[in-house]
Amino acid sequence: MTRTTLEAWLGAGLAGTAMVAGAPSAWAQRDSDPARIVILTGGEAPAPVPTLNEGALAETSNTDVTDQLFLHLADLGPGLVTAGDGGFEPRLARSWTRRDSVTLVFDLDPRATWQDGAPVTAQDVVFTFTRARNPQLAPNLSNLVRRIASVTAEGTRRVVFRYTRPYAEQLYDAVFHAAPLPAHLLAAIPDTALAQSPFVQAPVGSGPYRWVRRVPGQFIELEANPRFFLGKPAIRRVIYRLARDSDARMNLLLGGEADAMDNLPSPRTNVRRITASPNLRLIPFPSSFIGYLLFNQRDPRDSSRPHPILGDRDVRRAIGLALDRRAMVQATFGAEADVPFGPASLMLWIRRGAPAPARPDVAEARRLLAARGWADHDGDGTLDRNGSPLTLRMLLPISSAFRLQMAQQVQEQLRQIGIRIELEGVEFPLYNKRRDQGQFDVDFAATGQDPSPTGLTQSWSCAGGHNPARFCDPGVDSLIDAATFATGDASQAWLSVLRRIEADAPAVFMYAPTYLAVIDRRFGNVRLRPESLWLSLREWTVTGSH
Repeated sequence: MTRTTLEAWLGAGLAGTAMVAGAPSAWAQRDSDPARIVILTGGEAPAPVPTLNEGALAETSNTDVTDQLFLHLADLGPGLVTAGDGGFEPRLARSWTRRDSVTLVFDLDPRATWQDGAPVTAQDVVFTFTRARNPQLAPNLSNLVRRIASVTAEGTRRVVFRYTRPYAEQLYDAVFHAAPLPAHLLAAIPDTALAQSPFVQAPVGSGPYRWVRRVPGQFIELEANPRFFLGKPAIRRVIYRLARDSDARMNLLLGGEADAMDNLPSPRTNVRRITASPNLRLIPFPSSFIGYLLFNQRDPRDSSRPHPILGDRDVRRAIGLALDRRAMVQATFGAEADVPFGPASLMLWIRRGAPAPARPDVAEARRLLAARGWADHDGDGTLDRNGSPLTLRMLLPISSAFRLQMAQQVQEQLRQIGIRIELEGVEFPLYNKRRDQGQFDVDFAATGQDPSPTGLTQSWSCAGGHNPARFCDPGVDSLIDAATFATGDASQAWLSVLRRIEADAPAVFMYAPTYLAVIDRRFGNVRLRPESLWLSLREWTVTGSH
C-alpha cells in the first residue's frame, strides 16, 4: 500500500479547511444537521497528541480531543477495574495473551488503519512506547510506564510487552497511558521537535473522528472517520466549543447553541433550569474528583520543622471527628456526592467494600484535644496551649463555589469546639503557587484521580510528586508496594492502604462528587466514561439524522 506523506496529508487537510472557511458558524443552524454535536469546554486543546500531554498540556480538554482522534490498544471495561488481564475491551488490539508472568502479547486488528489509509502496525506501537518511556520527552508518562522493560514487534501485527517484574496492572499500563502514534508520518521528525511540528496542528489518528480545523479561542471541529474499522459513528461532526465562563456555558445550552456539557456548574438552581428545558437532560456519572482538607505536616515558616499544631496526629484526628461531613455534603451537593473513606473517588474501583466513613464524635474530639494540653485558658472561646491559640489558616481558591460554601461550614463547626479557622480565599494561580510551596496550614484541595489506585503514590507516599503537605508514613508506602505488586486479587491490599491513611489522618476526606452531564435529548445510547467522558461518543445514536 502506498503511504501518504505527512506534508501531502496536511495539504489536503488545509485545502478542506479553506473550503469551509466561508461557511456558517460550526454551531449555527443546529436543527439542519441533527447528527452534529456541540460540546462545551472550559479549556482549549493545544496539543491533542499522545505523549505530548505533559506539564501545562496535561489538561482534560487535551485528553477529550485526543481520545476521539487516537484509539488505544484496549479500553477499560464498564467496571473500571485496572487489575488483571480481563475486564478490558479490545480496540486496536484484537486480542492479547500471556506468555509468562512478565510478558504480554498483543495481536492487532488487521482492519485497523490510520486516517490516511495506512495500516496500523506493530512498529507504530513500538515507536510510541519508545517516546513514552523516554524521560527527556515525557517525564510524567515515562514514570507511569516505568515498569515496562521493553516493547518489541514480532511481524507487522504482533507486539510484545515485557515487564520488570510481575504485578497486577501490566495490561493497564500497556493500554491506558499512551494511544499509538503513526510511525510512518512521525519517525522522520526529531524526537524533541514533534510538539512544534505541523502534525500537532492537524493530527492524523486511528480513531473514530478525524481532524477538520481549529479556530483558536473559539472551537475545534472533528468529523466522522469514514475509514474507521469499528463502524462509522452516527454523530457525523463534533465541535468542541470554548466557553471559559460557567454562566456563559449555561446560556449557550439553554439558548440552543450547544448540545452537551461535562458538568453542571453551581448553584444548584441550575438543575431546575436544565430540567425545565424540553430538549436537555441531566445524566449523572461518578467523577474522578475528591475534595479534602489537607493538613500540612511541616511548619509553613520553616519546612525543616514539624507543624507546631498539625504535626500532632491526635489534633488532626480531633478535627476530623468534630466535623459532620455528611450534613455538609448534603447541604452543598444534595444527593450528588458521598463522603469517601480515604482518598478514593467514586471512579476508583477499590472503594467498593471500603468501611463507612467515621461519623462525627464531638465528645471524642474534645477529649483528644484536652489530652494534648489544649484548653480555653483565657476564656475567649478559642483553645490555647502555652499561650498560643489553636488557630489555623485554610487556603482555598475563590473560583470553587463548592469549596467556599463548605469551608464556611467547616469554620463554624470547628469554632464550636474552640478551633479558629481563618479562611484565605485567593485566585487560582496564586492558590496553586502557595499550595506547591507549602504555604498553608490547611489546604482545601480537590484533585482528580487516575482509574488506577497506584496513583495514590503521587499524593500519599513519602516520595510522591504531588505531596505539598509532606505527608510521610513508611507504613503506607509498604502497603502501597504490597498492593501494587499483588498478582492475585489486590482489592483487600488496597483497602489496607486506605485504612492506614485514614488512621494517620493526613487529611479529612470531605466529598466525592457525582457529576451531572448535560446532554441534548436527541442523542441516544449515551454512555459516559468517567476516565474520559466522551470516549464512547462513536456509539451514540441520533434521532432524526439523515
